Amino acid sequence: MKPRLTVLTLAVDDLERALRFYRDGLGLPTEGIIGTEFEHGAVAFFDLQHGVKLALWPRTSLVHDTGLPAGAPSSTECSLGHNVASRQDVDAVMSQARQAGARIVKQAGDTFWGGYAGYFADPDGHLWEVVWNPQLDLAD
Repeated sequence: MKPRLTVLTLAVDDLERALRFYRDGLGLPTEGIIGTEFEHGAVAFFDLQHGVKLALWPRTSLVHDTGLPAGAPSSTECSLGHNVASRQDVDAVMSQARQAGARIVKQAGDTFWGGYAGYFADPDGHLWEVVWNPQLDLAD
């Protein structure tokens, strides 16, 4: 298998609510919800970088498609990392997320490894880490 990740799919309980959070609150580009003509087909895609997409798909559709039983959602299963270019950018993204309706899980602060980071959870509890790593050159 080649190490290639093209789509990150997050299972959501309310697709419209999740769309508003990511599109209107965080400002991620999307064409909105597509696939509504198919049973279990409604999905929203967001363009990230270099051809990577974020997909929001109803949890019930993911359960149906995989055949796995529905489990209790857990914010500690994984986190999505959003690296930014400065400490100020961390604070700005955390503020934007809060205004969009995110729950701040951990206020931004200095890390043990010399960076600066904080965590927020989206309306479905998906955990995002917003981080500045002084070892990465992310100047836009």
